[in-house]
Amino acid sequence: MPAWLVALLCGLATYLWRGLGVTLSGGLRTESPVFVWVGCVAYAMIAGLIARILLMPGGTLEQTMLADRLLACAAASAVFFFGGRNLFYGVVTGGTALVILHWARQAMA
Repeated sequence: MPAWLVALLCGLATYLWRGLGVTLSGGLRTESPVFVWVGCVAYAMIAGLIARILLMPGGTLEQTMLADRLLACAAASAVFFFGGRNLFYGVVTGGTALVILHWARQAMA
């Protein structure tokens, strides 16, 4: 099967589900207990993923120390909460802090 046809079919399948979601979402109550539960599960999954990345990282992040990852996470959280809950500033601060801490630790070694 040609690659362009696979890409076209994948795009159609993706937009079909998106279209159904948009069509069906108009009649849903977002304050219902089911949506509250789904929101809680989503936050729990994100918290679990963040904890796993911090405590049991894989790949390149595995080369960094736990203290550096925790400090970078604390800096990112502080900037996020005290900076008007701006996700972009929090992510950039966390990434920058981790790189600086890692470079500083390697320079001292």
